[in-house]
Amino acid sequence: MFCPKCKSLMYPKNGKLVCRRCGAEKEMKKISVIRETPHKDRDMRFVEDEATLPKTRVECPGCHHNEAYWRLRQTRASDEPETRIYRCVKCGHTWREY
Repeated sequence: MFCPKCKSLMYPKNGKLVCRRCGAEKEMKKISVIRETPHKDRDMRFVEDEATLPKTRVECPGCHHNEAYWRLRQTRASDEPETRIYRCVKCGHTWREY
């Protein structure tokens, strides 16, 4: 999210988005998805806030809605292309595109 005043990148702080340059504040959506991934020595937690995920126009195979959040993940070897992972804005269905 970018600051509406100075157009700098805003960072989360105490449940709000705060501009480090001019100090402007903006309310942050409270929708978060927490995914826990087991690790050898400890559990790692990744927080993906839907307010920060980009959207694109792609048809959901579940409900045929035409908008989804997307992200890239390196799921195979480093010399292979990334995997695009989509999540439907309407129904929450998740699918991949290699």
